[in-house]
Amino acid sequence: MEKIFEKLNESQASAVKQSEGPVLILAGAGSGKTTTIVSRLAYLVGVLGIPASNTLTLTFTNKAAKEMRERAFHLMQNPSSPPLLCTFHKFGLLFLKFNIHLLKRQNNFVVIDTDDKKRIIKKINSEIATPLIASEISRYKNSLLSPDDAYKQAEFFNYQQIAKIYEEYETYLLENNLVDFDDLIALTFKLLDENPELARATSQKYQYIMVDEYQDTNELQLKLLQKLCTTHNNICVVGDDDQSIYGWRGAHIRNIMEFDQDFKDTAVFKLEENYRSREPILKVANALIEHNRSRLGKKLISTRGGGEDITILNSSDENEEARKIAQKITKLLDSGVKAQDIAVLYRVNVLSRSIEEGLNRAKIAYKLVGGLRFYDRAEVKDLISYIRVITNVHDDFSLKRILNKPKRGLGKASVDKLELAAHEAQLSIFEYIKSSSLSDLESLVKSKNAKTLKKFIQNVQDVAKLAGESTYSFIDTLEETFHLKEIYAGMPDEAERVLNMDEFYGLFREFVKNTPEASLDEFLNELTLQSEQDQVEGESIYMMSIHASKGLEFNHIFIIGLEEGFLPLIGDGSDLEEERRLGYVSFTRAKETLTLSHVDSRFYKGRRSDLQKSRFFNEAGLCEGSLIVEKNTAFKKGDLVRHKVFGTGRVNGVSKSGQEFKLSINFAGTKKDILASFVERL
Repeated sequence: MEKIFEKLNESQASAVKQSEGPVLILAGAGSGKTTTIVSRLAYLVGVLGIPASNTLTLTFTNKAAKEMRERAFHLMQNPSSPPLLCTFHKFGLLFLKFNIHLLKRQNNFVVIDTDDKKRIIKKINSEIATPLIASEISRYKNSLLSPDDAYKQAEFFNYQQIAKIYEEYETYLLENNLVDFDDLIALTFKLLDENPELARATSQKYQYIMVDEYQDTNELQLKLLQKLCTTHNNICVVGDDDQSIYGWRGAHIRNIMEFDQDFKDTAVFKLEENYRSREPILKVANALIEHNRSRLGKKLISTRGGGEDITILNSSDENEEARKIAQKITKLLDSGVKAQDIAVLYRVNVLSRSIEEGLNRAKIAYKLVGGLRFYDRAEVKDLISYIRVITNVHDDFSLKRILNKPKRGLGKASVDKLELAAHEAQLSIFEYIKSSSLSDLESLVKSKNAKTLKKFIQNVQDVAKLAGESTYSFIDTLEETFHLKEIYAGMPDEAERVLNMDEFYGLFREFVKNTPEASLDEFLNELTLQSEQDQVEGESIYMMSIHASKGLEFNHIFIIGLEEGFLPLIGDGSDLEEERRLGYVSFTRAKETLTLSHVDSRFYKGRRSDLQKSRFFNEAGLCEGSLIVEKNTAFKKGDLVRHKVFGTGRVNGVSKSGQEFKLSINFAGTKKDILASFVERL
């Protein structure tokens, strides 16, 4: 017990000891949130004697889950059974593995990632923008709307088309035994909602629930948590309303603001002592966030004392900005600062280009977090597709990707013929090739290609058999059988691609070494759950968006683009309070020094524009100037609204109009610009 409490302050200790009923821990940036969560878990298990298997701790990234798991184990000193500590999506994956049969689906499903989802959608319909369809399907699932419900709700032809695409997409997933990211939570909730006994049993199993980063939860995640609390009210959530920055992807700040209304008799604890940042950094962060009205209210207090004042860089343009930042980073590196202790942050991804060029000129190694992810590279996707086919030969989507990799003389027309024939025979493509005679195949493809296809099918079966016997040697046999590195022979970037493949093979061996009992589809599902923050490691400075920096910390932070229109982003559905929270998050990533940069002009979207310094300098008390006051808008692009004369319409755009916001609205085909105060959101 002493070990648990020795490093906790009074507020943290009080929160840890409040074991029963709903608990809201408002944890400011750098206030020891993770320490409090793992200490509370250790207290429940090691002091109160709650079986670890009766606890459930949920978070949002694999990186956070791994860190919390390691720290909790250290405090608990080898519990008899491990507590379940994972992301929401990992919990959904585990739950579905055991219960998806209740939906009359098989439990050897494969989780598809965003890229796979878009490819499937594009195949169904290439006329409507794929990102729009993907976003709407995600919205439908998070609102628990079936394709039927979506069609009935659609007031415009365009959205009726999307509802039909949604129906075909769902059919495709079912036929190929696939689930997407949204399904992991939506199907879990559906099972609990439709099976009260299962909800009771699951709730009884997880008697004590803790949720990290609660301000990032959406409506569906709240509903899931309420189901998990069917038989008790022991839910403890930790979060910071001032760090709610994911409204654009469905996170609901009301979940943390109104937690005490969702779970009655809530005990509230505030963690305000900051262990990360020097006093000058917290002074500007506190001053900035105090301008927000929608907050529960707290003030960060530094435990680390004074430090360097905030540095403000003003440059004429983005090239001068890049030169100045490169010079400052070079000076830090020359003084002995480690590269990985430095990060450059920005609100808009496109701003990274000029800084990248400046760092390249200065020969400073950097890593772009949130750039093309390792697992999104074509050569790695090919390897993953091979493994998917070996684990599930009926996965037509993956099979089509690899059918001509390496080249087997099959063009798009040949693959289309095979797919059509398989569809007419009501078989998967793999089963159709396997069961067809050579003469049948030769009616669709050339004679030598028919033989090659037969050999390919046999090879897949042989490798699949070996995978069942020895997972570790499987990866070598995969390469030896299919010669996958030859796909890229002669390409200009062959060496880089082969290196990436070798890296993947190494990752696979490491996974098998660490989890020898794991199956191939478990490996695939772990890959799909990787997140941007899992990239942060190595000897280079980091560049990333403010969104990607959430949860991270660096000794030295440079924030670029502090201009009106970039930070804060204005118009097009932006929310000034969320923009301010983004500023607050970016400031509080810094431990030792914070440098804020703004320019007089930038080349952006094909032209050079003069820019005004961000209002955040003034609000943070860093300069004098007139305070910019404007009405906030809750409206975003895509919202359905009602006007008392024009009826129901959908918002296509949001822009400033004096002290008001102007909405561009499509009323059943008629487009009108209306001031926000004259409509209500549906």
